[in-house]
Amino acid sequence: MSADGPSTETESLRPVPPILDPATLEAKTGASGYPEPFLAAVAGRTRKRLGNPLGLTRFGVNLTRLDPGSASALRHWHTNQDEFVYVLEGELTLVTDAGETVLRPGMCAGFPSGRPDGHHLVNRSGAPAVYLEVGDRAPGDDAFYPDEDLVYRSEDNRYYHRDGTPW
Repeated sequence: MSADGPSTETESLRPVPPILDPATLEAKTGASGYPEPFLAAVAGRTRKRLGNPLGLTRFGVNLTRLDPGSASALRHWHTNQDEFVYVLEGELTLVTDAGETVLRPGMCAGFPSGRPDGHHLVNRSGAPAVYLEVGDRAPGDDAFYPDEDLVYRSEDNRYYHRDGTPW
């Protein structure tokens, strides 16, 4: 199975166990498709994709750890994807157009698609933080980054400058 889902029709029909121990999954540290100047922001982010190995196709679920000083992503918003985060451990600062809010274990936040309110999480504490992130897999989802000269276009899976030139 590929990271984006089943690679063949036969693979998509194969029974998938409904239970998963996240400790058995490979963690991806700092993985991002961002152009080089932006990679440092997420260098301390580690994700384990939980939805794919369970055969989920309509939404994704990640178990994400942020080391101190790291961000979940660049501040962004999506045209077609809803996002949801639930804090499990540690303390995270949610940064949106409205300002900053500290999130602690048991707190959650949601970001409806199409709402141009850039958001991300930053770990400003001295200890790692862990949270679940859930997003749908709506086709045609573009992302805008209000603090950077950056736009993601789903039609060709590439990043562009705001003026339309490719990165």
